[in-house]
Amino acid sequence: MLKTVITGAALMVTAASAAFADTEGPHDAWGELLDTYVVENADGVNRFNYGGLKASKGDRAKLDAYLASFADLDFDTLSRDEQFAAYSNIYNALTVKHITERYPVKSIRSGYLIGPWKRVKTEIDGEMQSLDAIEHKILRPMGEARVHYVINCAAWGCPNLRAEPITSEELEETLDDAARDYVNHSRGVSIRSGGGLQVSRIYKWFQDDFGDSKQDVVEHLLEYAEPELAELIKSNARIRDYAYDWSLNDAPDGTS
Repeated sequence: MLKTVITGAALMVTAASAAFADTEGPHDAWGELLDTYVVENADGVNRFNYGGLKASKGDRAKLDAYLASFADLDFDTLSRDEQFAAYSNIYNALTVKHITERYPVKSIRSGYLIGPWKRVKTEIDGEMQSLDAIEHKILRPMGEARVHYVINCAAWGCPNLRAEPITSEELEETLDDAARDYVNHSRGVSIRSGGGLQVSRIYKWFQDDFGDSKQDVVEHLLEYAEPELAELIKSNARIRDYAYDWSLNDAPDGTS
């Protein structure tokens, strides 16, 4: 009979990880904020009511407290999926905080030559981490291309900021759902009038995460495309153009 021996250190990690998963405390506050301020629209593009959040001192304090809760959390005690979920939620919450503090703005890039991603920071596990570091040094090296569907940069062309927090328990389902949601929307892929595909610039910026070539990107799209779209992609299976809209995903009055 195969026996598993758990060392004292491993037992501590397992216990800490279980406690994190059982309480879901680290993400409850973020979930309440998402439920309040994310506006889901019939056109498939979620908006966020930044103005409403800015007007609520209590909810801004809740957002600050949520981000601060990760300052001293030992991420080494968490499982891979728990880390992935936490970092993704932190990225999205920090982006919302940044936009809310500067609101009203037309784009996350307003006032910057490139963008704020290296400047916007929060303390995580005892270290200051920027949006850039969270995405490129922590999340992307985990080797999950679908991360690009669940982290949101407050732009119209970006995959949706979901109306609920990301959790480790439902991570695989969430990643698949987010991928299908984006691929089957015109922001992700559309057929050009002259033939061929126009796809999100995400697939150009991060092509290496989806494969070694444009053809690998097409295969990825086919994996998540609904049957009708899949047939159109197969008939136009060549990427001809890229597009991305940096306009703010704003719901200024809390409605569509």
